Order: sequence, then C-alpha cells, then structure tokens
Amino acid sequence: MPTDVTIFRYLALITLVVVLAACSSAPKQDDGERRKAAETNTSLGREYMDRGQNEIALEKLKRAVGFDKTYAPAHTMLGVLYESIGQTKDAEHEFRLAVQYDPKDGDVNNNLGAFLCRHGKEAEADPHFVTAIEDPFYSTPGIAMANAGSCALNRGELDKAETYLRQSLKYDQRMPAALLPMADLSYRRADYLRARAFLQRYEAAAPASEESLSLGFRIETALGDEESARRYRDQLRKIDPTG
Repeated sequence: MPTDVTIFRYLALITLVVVLAACSSAPKQDDGERRKAAETNTSLGREYMDRGQNEIALEKLKRAVGFDKTYAPAHTMLGVLYESIGQTKDAEHEFRLAVQYDPKDGDVNNNLGAFLCRHGKEAEADPHFVTAIEDPFYSTPGIAMANAGSCALNRGELDKAETYLRQSLKYDQRMPAALLPMADLSYRRADYLRARAFLQRYEAAAPASEESLSLGFRIETALGDEESARRYRDQLRKIDPTG
C-alpha cells in the first residue's frame, strides 16, 4: 500500500501531466497572426500620433514590436515618434532596427537617411538614400533623391546635390523638397535669376516657410530688387517678429 508521500508524488505527477497536456493543446499564435497584430497596432499608433496623442501612440507601437519585433514599419514609426518628442538616441536606434529587419526596403532606408542627415551625419546617410533609390518596389524614389540632394547640399557638394535634385524633379516637377534646395543651390552659385525661378516654382507648389522667405529675401537683395526684398522681410517678421 502506497505511503502518503508516494500518493502525494503520484498526484503531483498526474497534475503535471494534465498541465503539460493543456499547454500542448492550447492554440499557439502563428507568425501570420502576430504580423497582423503588429500591423494593426502600428496603424493605430500612427492614428494616435496624427491626433497628437503620443503617449497612447507609444503604447500601441511598443505593442506592435512586442507582437513582431521584425516588423520594420513599427520601428520606423517609433523612430518618428521618439524624434518628435526629442528622444534622438532612441529614435536613431529604432530607425536602425527598421533597416536591420528590412535592409533593402526603400522606405525604411530613406527614413534612416533623412534622420541621419538632419542630425549631422550626412556622409553616413548617403548609402541609405542610394539603397532606397535602387529599390524597384519603392513607390516614391523622387523623395529619396530630393533628400539625398538636400543632404549633399548641406555638405557643400553642389554638383552631387544638383544631380540628385534634377533627377528628383524628373519624377515630379512640382516637388517642394527638390525645388527649394535647387533655389538655394543656385543662390550659392550666384545664379540669382535661376534661384528666383526655382523659388517661384516652390512658392506655387507649397506654403511659404521661414526658410523659403529668408532665401527669397537674400535672392532679391542680391538682385537689387528692394521692393521684393522688403515683401519677403515683412512676411518673415510676421512669422518671427524678433527676427
């Protein structure tokens, strides 16, 4: 006859077997379901970001990478969010993870390149723009070309910048992201009439910004058009009265 200890061990063994059987029979979430959950939470995160509800957006995006850490768009959106709230180090980490998990994707490479360029790492950005441009499935290579051109302009590489920017304008002649740097590039080369022409094309395609108004003031001053320069100056003062 079994002792009490033997009975206890026997019952414990039965319990363990039942638990293991229950675990093995429980439905497991497959990769497709996890990817779908990641996509859903990324979409929700983007919606909350658009509404300015960054805290909820961050929760959704973290949940997205929790479901599928290899889902690059979730890392990209996290990068965008972190950069928008000033957490630059975290933003760079997320943008790099996006490229790590989808190294040939045009969108994630363009986003990392643009981030690096914005934060003084222009030389490191260029290969990512090239990868984006070479992606045959990337729907907006003109944007990557415009970003690459602006980045080269920041480095003072005017010829390289012009090549990229003109290629961008072949995709879209009204692309503001290419027209404004082309105006700046022409100004730097003292080709003020061409700079004015590019700036006028920009103004027809996009709202005025502090950058465009400042450039307009400098162009018209260089051309000796005091009245036009004054108009740009007055518009600038409306944006920044202390300027």
